[in-house]
This record gives sequence, C-alpha cells and structure tokens, in this order.
Amino acid sequence: MIRRAGDAGFAAMAVAAAGAPLQASAGAIMKAEAAPDFGPSVLVLDPSMPGGEVQAAIDAIFAEQEGAHFTDRRFAILFRPGRYTADVRVGFFTQVLGLGAMPGAVTIDGHVRVDAGWLQGNALANFWRGAENLTVRPPGSWNRWAVSQAAPYRRIHMMGDLVLDDGGSSSGGFLADCRIEGTIRAGSQQQWYSRSSRIGAWHGVNWNMMFQGVEGAPATTFPDPAVTTLLRVPLLREKPFLQVDAAGRWSVFVPALRRDAVGTSWADGPAAGSALPIEHFFLARPETDAATLNAALARGQHLLFTPGVYRLDAPIRVAAANRVLLGIGLATLQAVNGTAVLEIDDVPGVTVAGLMIDAGAERSPVLVQVGPRGSDGDHRGNPVLLADLFFRVGGVEVGRVETCLEINSHHVLADHLWIWRADHGDVDGTRVHVGWDESTGDHGLVVNGDDVTVHALFVEHFQRYQTWWRGNRGRTYFYQNELPYDPPAQAAWMAGSTRGWAAYKVDDTVREHEAVALGVYVYFRTNPQVVLDSAIEAPGRPGVRFRHVTTMSLGGGVGTIAHLVNDTGAAARPGATLQRLRAYP
Repeated sequence: MIRRAGDAGFAAMAVAAAGAPLQASAGAIMKAEAAPDFGPSVLVLDPSMPGGEVQAAIDAIFAEQEGAHFTDRRFAILFRPGRYTADVRVGFFTQVLGLGAMPGAVTIDGHVRVDAGWLQGNALANFWRGAENLTVRPPGSWNRWAVSQAAPYRRIHMMGDLVLDDGGSSSGGFLADCRIEGTIRAGSQQQWYSRSSRIGAWHGVNWNMMFQGVEGAPATTFPDPAVTTLLRVPLLREKPFLQVDAAGRWSVFVPALRRDAVGTSWADGPAAGSALPIEHFFLARPETDAATLNAALARGQHLLFTPGVYRLDAPIRVAAANRVLLGIGLATLQAVNGTAVLEIDDVPGVTVAGLMIDAGAERSPVLVQVGPRGSDGDHRGNPVLLADLFFRVGGVEVGRVETCLEINSHHVLADHLWIWRADHGDVDGTRVHVGWDESTGDHGLVVNGDDVTVHALFVEHFQRYQTWWRGNRGRTYFYQNELPYDPPAQAAWMAGSTRGWAAYKVDDTVREHEAVALGVYVYFRTNPQVVLDSAIEAPGRPGVRFRHVTTMSLGGGVGTIAHLVNDTGAAARPGATLQRLRAYP
C-alpha cells in the first residue's frame, strides 16, 4: 500500500531507500488511502499523482529487480483506472496490473516493457514477471516484451507492434486474452503459445509456435515453418484479477467458463463472471503461517497472497468448493518440512492462480495435490482452475521433491504452468544449488484424473518422467520440455531396460489422449553420450494421438533422442539435430 512520506516527497524516498517500504507524498494520493492494506511491496498508483512521482516509484522498483534473478524480493505495481504517462520497465519478480473491469480502464502512454540489457540482450533467463489488464500506447508504436518462461502477458490491449526479443536468444512464452493492433514480431523466440486473442499479424517462426482461438493468427504450416493453429479453445476460464470501481470498492473478478472461445473475453464489453468483494478475502503476508491461512479458509474466506516468500511448515488445505487462492507480485509458497504446500479436496470450482511454489531442502512427496488419490467427483460444470502456477526445485535454495504437481480430480483446467527443476542458479555463481544429487525431483506433473486439460505446459529437467499422464481423455495444447542436463551416465538414467525417462509419458492403461504442438529438447552437458530412447512414450492405440512433435539436440548435438514417439521418427543427434513428426499414429 502507498503510505505518506510527509513533505520529503515520494520520489526522493523511493529512490534513496532501496528495499524500504514504498511511500507517497500526502497531497498526491487521497484516493489511494482507501486501498486495502496489501503491505509494503505493493505500489498502488492513482492518475492524480504527479507524473514524476509515478515514474520515480516505478524506476525505484526496477533498479532493485532488473537483474535480481534469485532474490526474495517481490513487488506488485497496481494502476487505478485512469491515464498515465510512464515508462514501465518490468524486472524480476514484478507484476504490473491494471485495476479496471476492462483493459481500456487503465491506459499507459508509454512502454510496459521487458528488455534484456542486464544480460547483454540475451533474454533466455528473463523469467518470473508479468503484465495484465492494461491498454498500452507505446512511443513509436511498438513495445518490447523480451521474455522466456513464467512471464505471462494477459488482457493487454497493445496499440502497436509487440517485439518478443532483444537481439539475443529468447525462449518463451505465453500470451492470452490480448488484442495486439499491430504485428507481433517473434524474433529469436524459440517457442510461443498464444490463446484466445486478436492480433494484427505475426512475423517470425523458429521451433514451435502455437495459436489457439486467435483471430489474425497465421495458418497451420507445420513442419516448415513450425506453426500450429487451432481455430477455437474448446473450454477455458480466464485467470481472476483485482479490480476497483468508481466508488472505490475493491473486488476480485472471477471470469465465467468460456466454450469454443475465439478472440478476447472482453471484445464486446466486460466479460461474464462474478466479482468477489475484497472483504471476502484474507490478505496474507509473507509472515503468515499455514495454521492462520487454514483458519481463514475454515471461516469461509478466500486467500489473496501479497508479494513475498511464505515458508510453510504445513500444507494449506482447501476443503470447500469455489475457493479462490490468488497471488499478486509473484507471491511464493515454499515447503520447509517435507510436506505439501497445497492440498485441495475433491471439490469443484477452486481457483489457484498467480503463485510460485518452491521445494524445500527436505524432500516432499508432492508440492501441490489437486484432489486426493482415488478422487471420483464429476466437476465438468465447474472445474478447478490452475492459472500461472510456477514451480521451482533448486536454483535459489536446495530443493527436493518427488512430484511437483499431482492432479487426481477430474475435469481440471490448467492454464500456463512452468514446472522447473533448476539447471542453473544465480548468474554470478554465488548460489547455484543445482546438481544430480543436490536438488532432486522425479516428476514435474502427474495426472491421474480424467478429462484434464492443460494450455501451455512447460516442464523441464526432472530426473524421471517429466510429465506422466495416467488419466483418460487428457488434452495438452502446447508442450515445451528440456530433459535434465545432468545425468552423469547412462546407467544412472534408466527406466528399467529403457534408456532414459520419457519427456511425456502416457500410461499403458489410457484409452484416449490428445496432445498438440510438443517440443522436446536435449542438452546432456554432463555426459553427451547419454541417450533417451523416445521423447514420448504412449500406448499404440487409435484413441491416443499426437500432432506436431519436434525434437532437437541443442548445442549442435549435445546428446541424443533416438525417436520422437515410441519407436517412430529419426534420432535428434549430432549431425541431425532437428527432427519433426506430423502425427502419431
């Protein structure tokens, strides 16, 4: 929350006190004093504030976060409805949110941008940030959003072109419910998923570009160039968002289900859904423990996690239907006692969104469990939603887990997941916490429930099956995977008699499954002689289908994937690093 700084003024306070609570001069922020108390890491801006103070506050956050790859600092910048002139540079662990019912309620005359100047134009590590619910009018009619994983771009009306790189490499990304008036210029982006949006045009294709329900998207041309376009999104629910109305009433808007979606949810006015008053939410702080969070849920409250790192000694337990757990500012929940972070009963309508989930040093069997094993409820009319959930195992601290995310309930929707066992730590090498025997993880995602759908699934570097699908009628729309970089030898990475563990495993018991636009990449830097027999393992029956599969041996051939699906397809290897498969079977 913005607080007063007396006559000294907000700008001087923000610039001079790195890490201190962000504050505002008394005369500038009459309306914002009515904001809920979100804590010192949430900056609430009002159009009546002097432009210099707004810019100074934004710049002060960016100065701390530009290269803060593994910091515990978290920030959210909230714009009340109105018009602003500002240059909003978005660094690590920073989320920029408009507070209107429509993206047009907040207009930024300037950039809302991500560059990669901190790493000489290389955006491969530009993770963990986001922008939502804004109209952006950039100078020169173009804006840069040079990101890789875990950097969602949602509900943005861009009045110009959108550039997705900064001259160097980039490996993203996710765009949803946006209207881009100009051209999206992919540049070096290796892969990208765009959903239920409207764009002027798209330029540039590399490894795996997928469009779903996007007006203006290019036609399918896989494998050359590697574009996959589906006309509709059969079923989705957009991520909830904070809003404040003209009377100063705060709420969290929960969008309704959409079926056969094309274009944005707000094309014809405010989207269908319901507004939950902020008074119905418990506003959690990083020091809040699991017992307090569970007591709030037992009272019938929802949870809103303000920015920070929550070290939890017991699981958060959701027992009632329709609960909303929403994080802002990349709020991060970490297991510290070898337990789960979150356990959800087999109940409908629960939404978990905008959270990072970290493994702790004591091995957890699972970090997030949706439904207990054996769940059998029918939730097709009111599915659970998981949106913008990002998992980390290692990198910042030692992490150990068996499975990051286990979905046992039926009819779950997931929308943008990045599940990551760390392949690197701090760029300066001071806190690495990676290694085959140090930060360990068996599986990223295990799905036991039926009728589970995932849009934009990123899973990387786990030591056994990266994704293991055991429920029927699952759907994956876009998949990006890098195998573990660090198997020390073939004998250390065997699934029984099979060389290696598949990047995407569909269990032999599954009768129906479909996955579209999958990319699996290998870089066995510890031992390039290691081989994975097949990127995808699945039962060979007509109801189990894969379309548009890519494998690649990175670094010019550092490791081998012998086949794309089962024993089908040529090896991605030194001398033949890129392989494609249109369909299986």
